[in-house]
Amino acid sequence: MPSIRFVALKRALLFLGLIPLLSSCSMLISSTIIEPTVGNLQQQTDLELVCEGAPAYLLMIDSMIAGDPDSKNLLRIGSQAYTGYITAMAECNMPKERVMTIAEKGRLHGTSLLSKLLPISPGTDEKEFQKALNKLTTCNVPNLFWGTLAWLNWIQVQQGSPASLADLAMVEKMMVRLIELDESFQAGSSHLFFGAYYATRPAMLGGDPEKSRTHFERALQLSDRKFLIVQVLYAETLSRQLFDQQLHDALLKEVLEFPIDDAPEYALSNQVAKRKARRLLDEDYFAE
Repeated sequence: MPSIRFVALKRALLFLGLIPLLSSCSMLISSTIIEPTVGNLQQQTDLELVCEGAPAYLLMIDSMIAGDPDSKNLLRIGSQAYTGYITAMAECNMPKERVMTIAEKGRLHGTSLLSKLLPISPGTDEKEFQKALNKLTTCNVPNLFWGTLAWLNWIQVQQGSPASLADLAMVEKMMVRLIELDESFQAGSSHLFFGAYYATRPAMLGGDPEKSRTHFERALQLSDRKFLIVQVLYAETLSRQLFDQQLHDALLKEVLEFPIDDAPEYALSNQVAKRKARRLLDEDYFAE
């Protein structure tokens, strides 16, 4: 069976030549070829192969977006693809500069998508933004989620820059709205965000261990404990903050013992979670 990278490259080169002719057919192409391709990326377990082969996918998607920049469907796919690639990059020893470049491109697609739904340009009135956010419905959840997540990835790699902290306040509001609309989307990932958010912030800035625990436990419930990044972040953030080694080790051992084939839809992120769980355990964080 051809490898992911060669199939991707072949498709990318083919479509690059056809982009000018296909902008009016982007919905058909994205639903029959691009979306299954991105879905296949999410189900890969060979992280090195993803890191090597995914750029061909991204090149193809970027070219299609350039041909139809107003397509919410393509922008959502682009946001999702870049998010998946960044997930793998963390375990492939990619240079920090490369990760930041990819995160910036993902943010561009994510914010372009969100701008189709909400007023998010600098200087937007907060009440205007909240009013538009409140008008969104469940049909907007996929676009709202993937656009927000692509933006959040960029915020995370900025490591606390003033610009990213200002953006985080807007992302927080969108995550609240996602919970209101569909808390179960993508295995409860909106709850996962708040679990880590409340665990890592100082109390004077809104940190709250009990709120963190509530959100992590809800994410575990909604994901049926199959989306292993929940357990990893629960251990890495809240259990370490509370110095709860029993919880920490139990969560990470659960990740290591989970059969990867039991949740093929989360294969890529679960493989990343397994590697990170092993690394966290090996750190011996609680040693005196």
